[in-house]
Amino acid sequence: MTIFDNYAARYERTREEEYSLSEYLQLCKKDPLTYASAPERMLAAIGEPTLVDTRLDPRLSRIFANKVIKVYPAFREFYGMEEVIEQVVSYFRHAAQGLEERKQILYLLGPVGGGKSSIAEKLKHLMEQVPFFALKGSPVNESPLGLFNEEEDGAILEEDYGIPRRFLRAVPSPWAVKRLHEYGGDISKFRVVKRYPSILKQIAISKTEPGDENNQDISSLVGKVDIRKLEDYAQDDPDAYSYSGGLCLANQGLMEFVEMFKAPIKVLHPLLTATQEGNYKGTEGFGAIPFEGIILAHSNESEWKTFRNNRNNEAFLDRIYIVKVPYCLRVSDEVKIYDKLLRNSSLDKAPCAPGTLRMMAQFAILSRLKDPENSSVYSKMLVYDGENLKDTDPKAKSLHEYVDYAGVDEGMNGLSTRFAFKILSKVFNFDNTEVAANPVHLLYVLEQQIEREQFPGETEQRYMSYIKEHLANRYVDFIGKEIQTAYLESYSEYGQNIFDRYVTFADFWIQDQEFRDPDTGESFDRETLNAELEKIEKPAGISNPKDFRNEIVNFALRARATNGGKNPAWTSYEKFRTVIEKKMFSNTEELLPVISFNAKASAEDATKHADFVARMVEKGYTPKQVRLLCEWYLRVRKSS
Repeated sequence: MTIFDNYAARYERTREEEYSLSEYLQLCKKDPLTYASAPERMLAAIGEPTLVDTRLDPRLSRIFANKVIKVYPAFREFYGMEEVIEQVVSYFRHAAQGLEERKQILYLLGPVGGGKSSIAEKLKHLMEQVPFFALKGSPVNESPLGLFNEEEDGAILEEDYGIPRRFLRAVPSPWAVKRLHEYGGDISKFRVVKRYPSILKQIAISKTEPGDENNQDISSLVGKVDIRKLEDYAQDDPDAYSYSGGLCLANQGLMEFVEMFKAPIKVLHPLLTATQEGNYKGTEGFGAIPFEGIILAHSNESEWKTFRNNRNNEAFLDRIYIVKVPYCLRVSDEVKIYDKLLRNSSLDKAPCAPGTLRMMAQFAILSRLKDPENSSVYSKMLVYDGENLKDTDPKAKSLHEYVDYAGVDEGMNGLSTRFAFKILSKVFNFDNTEVAANPVHLLYVLEQQIEREQFPGETEQRYMSYIKEHLANRYVDFIGKEIQTAYLESYSEYGQNIFDRYVTFADFWIQDQEFRDPDTGESFDRETLNAELEKIEKPAGISNPKDFRNEIVNFALRARATNGGKNPAWTSYEKFRTVIEKKMFSNTEELLPVISFNAKASAEDATKHADFVARMVEKGYTPKQVRLLCEWYLRVRKSS
């Protein structure tokens, strides 16, 4: 299929279809979605959730306390927002059931750059998925069921077509009343169209923004008279009216009110009757205009607090369904957000050194967390991400304890994802010769930006301490391990020799026998064997050598049975692999001939160096980054 065929098929799929009123009622009999309310159609577009049993995943079980959580495929790219999405879907579920939520404004409350607008955009796109039925020609997309009276027609419609009475509460628009009069009361003359909501065409989806405090009036919501038509119609004639307000356009769909509480209170009054009674008054003297849609509002916390604290606004406060949209507080999910943003930019294929996005995510999340009591904020961040710190930080508390102490407002302050992405943009473009990102440049850019932002003194000090005490120190360990493992993987023979020698020495030591080296003829008694074994154990901090030796020998003997009588690979036992790495790199000087970029003393060193760089490139670094990071690592290790 070509792009032109695809476009034509899409256009054809969403084209309007026309029916008689009788055909429409027959459709209602077969498919409840024909007369469904806007929240019901939204639920149909969102679809059924996938149930995830968090007991089956150790990380998720720690985050969600073993609960079964709902994950909605429609919102799969809203990382770390499971609770927020569940609250939004609950609003639609309850509204679809005809409960109090159908009369309430869905209000997303959160800090700047927290994802409110993204949720609103997603809901508008979902609204486009399911078609609705309206009277042909109606300027407000009204439902054909608005022509019927609940008391007089309800029983017949319910019995003959299966339409519940609660769907007959809408009033006909002034336009429909005039047409009904023209048709002499014959409703069969009305035609019905099946339409798809559209953001572009403003069909059942509209967006309203606060205008100038002095000039904005309710016409932005309810429309106004079209002065060009006054030549042909009286001012109070429905056909002289321009149904261009947000509520008119969004009937049977969704109206987004951006920064709602920045609008003057007089402008918001039509929302009260639209939500509570399902209709509102226009600016002219004709009947009420129906509204059976969803009102979605969002703004920042400062506007909400100002609005809430004004006693004159109490009527509104009871009609608002608040969903808090805090910043993401889980490092892994924050990294996924950056990945998504990078995928949608030209930096998609730009090299990004391992650990870069994670470091940015850690910094952003540290800025959003409230300092815990008697515990490190860094440990709190790891616990929030589902890590188990039982063995590494005895002071770390459970996630539940951290959340309880922090209170309900955690995540409503700190650095936004927008700020973080601007920092990453600078890091990728920091080097004039290479569009790439690495943590060393990130640390530098972060420090520069914090100084430029002119945060309050205490905040700036706190952010700088996150960089120096947590991020930089831990990155030294991380890049050190990366360098060491790249070296080790190139020269695994050395690691295997240490492993084989250790197993042999430990075996003879356990059996209390003297060992004679077959190559050199050198003899080792029990004491000498112990001294040799300790050379490996002490740098690794082995606290119980006797048990450790038994454990390694038993592991090696068991593995030999399935390995043709040979010892297993030295990397196959994680615990001992770490011991060998620490032994090999207890002195950084051993690394220097291979990892430094100075002129090499021998051809062998040059080959080893080239192999080492190739290994680092395999791990995801560019050759230029390998040089930068190695030099930075050696410099930092030297100064410490």
